Amino acid sequence: MAKAKAPIEDVLLRPKLDRRKLAHVPDPTRQRSGVDRRDNKQADESRPQYATFAGQRYIVSLPVKIRAGGKRIAAHCEDISQTGMLVRIKKEDMERFRKDQHVKLRFHLEEGILHEGTEKRYRMGATVVRVAEDTECIALQFDTTLYENRKRVVDTSLFALAAFCLACVTVMIVLLRSESILYFRTNALLYGYSIVTATFLLTRYLFGMLYKPVPVDPDYTPSVTIVIPCFNEEEWISRTILSCIDQDYPPEKLEFVIVDDGSSDRSVEVIQQTVNELCQEGKRFNLQSRIRCFFQKENQGKREAMGLGIRNARTELIAFVDSDSFLEPDAIRQLVQPMKDPKMGGVAGRTDVANTYTNNLTKLQSVRYYVSFRIMKAAEAYFDSVMCLSGPLSCYRLEYVREVFDKWLNQTFMGQKATFGDDRSLTNYIVEHHRTYYQDTSICSTIVPNRHKVFLKQQMRWKRSWLRESLKAGRFMWKKEPLMSIFFYFGLLIPLIAPFIVIFNLVYIPLTLKVFPTTFLLGLLMMALMMSFAQLILKKSSLWAHGLLFCMYYEFVLLWQMPWAWITFWVSDWGTRGNKKKKAKKKTKETTISG
Repeated sequence: MAKAKAPIEDVLLRPKLDRRKLAHVPDPTRQRSGVDRRDNKQADESRPQYATFAGQRYIVSLPVKIRAGGKRIAAHCEDISQTGMLVRIKKEDMERFRKDQHVKLRFHLEEGILHEGTEKRYRMGATVVRVAEDTECIALQFDTTLYENRKRVVDTSLFALAAFCLACVTVMIVLLRSESILYFRTNALLYGYSIVTATFLLTRYLFGMLYKPVPVDPDYTPSVTIVIPCFNEEEWISRTILSCIDQDYPPEKLEFVIVDDGSSDRSVEVIQQTVNELCQEGKRFNLQSRIRCFFQKENQGKREAMGLGIRNARTELIAFVDSDSFLEPDAIRQLVQPMKDPKMGGVAGRTDVANTYTNNLTKLQSVRYYVSFRIMKAAEAYFDSVMCLSGPLSCYRLEYVREVFDKWLNQTFMGQKATFGDDRSLTNYIVEHHRTYYQDTSICSTIVPNRHKVFLKQQMRWKRSWLRESLKAGRFMWKKEPLMSIFFYFGLLIPLIAPFIVIFNLVYIPLTLKVFPTTFLLGLLMMALMMSFAQLILKKSSLWAHGLLFCMYYEFVLLWQMPWAWITFWVSDWGTRGNKKKKAKKKTKETTISG
């Protein structure tokens, strides 16, 4: 019998935990000061989003060179933030440091130590703010934050270079498509597809670049129920719950519903332990009355778990967070802002990859996720018609959800109950009659598959749900804004035809006409470069080149899942979790969390 492969250990940033588990929650007893959003310098739009909470420290193991008093001293950094670091030095060097002393630092942040976009070599000044002789450590505050230092030294030239390259790529795509117009009469289907595809992608990038998130109104804080459906997530569920509760948002306006969907691992035990600890920690926040946990005896599927949360919500808005996703402390405050528009039915937050630096597969997904949200969803948001409010972080107006609840919960397709694509399906019901938006400043990070087998199963499931829900949306999208409608139908048509176009260009033409498909391959390269340069301009990450690799991976691997999805779209297997068992009766119990 073949041995099972050892699990791949995910590489994540390691935040240094605050002694208070709920450090970002505004304190109703005023025992500690909070953040006043009316005078918050961190609202500066030029700052990268990860800098909103610049003081967050991360555990590292990093060599540092310190020049103090004319001598260079070797030190070792134990934790670092955007604003400073804690370093350990040799005992004999401690006498060289005193409080308020100015020193010079040299260190190299490699990939995975802090957020994407911070990796580079730093030379900067700092001030000693604390000397701890007993632990042989000194605390240093940087003269400028890391992101300000990078912006001054690197980002201006990098932005100019990337923008120039993106402009060149755009011009090249236009020129290539001009050839398609000239030869259109010789093969209308082939060259027509080429023209439509290029126009579709270029306009998506254009409208994505024009997009702007809704700014924060500190006085707008509607009540929100956060629903966390969970199935076999004992490793991540505690972190998810903590990130949802530790929000910079009026605590009396937030409620939480946690639904365990018949987990067979230790998820139930972890949920109970986590909630009990948080209730003890946050008695002044009245958490005991704001958290409700439901434990289903049998696995019934994510849709049923979400439905249980909807039935028990008691607020104006309802948000859904996947059990392996982690919110930034201001995610909910940012997420609700588009809801000031009374016609807005739902909003999607941005999903980054939490385990980006695990391996090349997760790096590919990181670039893909960012462009999918920041460009593709942003372009849809320009027309108030985001077609999928993604599961890791989304928000709806509860009254609108309840209007379509029964149809969504009992949805069938070709006579079978729909068992996946729950978020896309709910979005369809909402977007048909209401607006939907994307809020780029509302950020969560999620765990993505780190093995190709699991990743491909996930992608097949997503393609089946995309096909099912796109066909459904096609019945009403013609009623939407005309330009958005055209984009939608082109976006549905292009992936369906793509496999045939690839076969025609890479197989049929070379074999029958003995012509190398130079133009077709050059077009693919230009599209891949556009994705990479857009990621470089907007996120300034060293992973931008993985956009090229992802496009190749998509063209030669993922694209060929589409024909199989056509003929198996009724399959209800989640792939990554195994087949669901048929349920004869729903069995649910609500537990009381003792403080």
